[in-house]
Amino acid sequence: MTFSPLDIFWIYLLFTSLTPLLRQRHIYNERLRVIRRLEARRRSRVITLIHRQESLALLGIPISRYIDIDDSEQILRAIKLTPPDMPIDLVLHTPGGLVLAAEQIAHALINREGPVTVFVPHYAMSGGTLLALAADQIVMDENAVLGPVDPQIGGYAAADIVKVAETKPLSELDDQTLILAEMGRKALRQVRDLVIRITIANGVSPEKAEELADLLSTGRFTHDYPITAETAREMGLPVSTDMPPEIYALMDLYPQPIARRPSVGFIPLPYDGRPSERSPAKNGKATIRMAADDGGRIL
Repeated sequence: MTFSPLDIFWIYLLFTSLTPLLRQRHIYNERLRVIRRLEARRRSRVITLIHRQESLALLGIPISRYIDIDDSEQILRAIKLTPPDMPIDLVLHTPGGLVLAAEQIAHALINREGPVTVFVPHYAMSGGTLLALAADQIVMDENAVLGPVDPQIGGYAAADIVKVAETKPLSELDDQTLILAEMGRKALRQVRDLVIRITIANGVSPEKAEELADLLSTGRFTHDYPITAETAREMGLPVSTDMPPEIYALMDLYPQPIARRPSVGFIPLPYDGRPSERSPAKNGKATIRMAADDGGRIL
């Protein structure tokens, strides 16, 4: 049987089209395997909310994700399928997202009978922090961070818009600024009340809940201010740093796109004699793991 150049071209095209799909299916199955292992060890339902830049299977176009309505629908469905007294472990890796979606998930978590634990291996900013506040226990990596939950309008902090409107004379403000300032006042009030409700529902005293709400939701810090595990403890949050190794193994299965030039390289083996949970050497040869440049903005 002979192949013409055109036949070889179509075979190559079919191969290159199917390979990413097969690879994604393999990664998906590996994710389920790690999740099942963690569920068996902790006797819980594991839910992941991981927003990491990945490549579309065919075109290799990097996309970024944020907490949206689709996420809230899926998580609410997962909670509904979980027995009321079964613990829920929520793995968070997100820059934040829609207040409505985060609020829906947070209310569903605080209304549960069983305990809720949130795991933050790297960061859970903004709406992700709001979800962490709804948990009975927050487990963070020693270098992981949370962030303020102050609302943003049109790319600006609502608190700053309100401050500008209150500082300048009314005659110097246009209608759009006045409208944004009014929206900002409402958003600040709503988010502050939300934080108070969530923390009080989790057993925090009303006085401490108001203190937390003022710290996190009123624009006291910039929106990307990193709240470390130590700082979170000082704020009174129930934070632990006892992170299960399965969480790191799970994060390895959400790779950054490889189409761009790698910016970080290291041998993924512990150097203190511990066995590697993440990337064991194959055939006695260690491999170099490259973290691709995500091309994100520098804030």
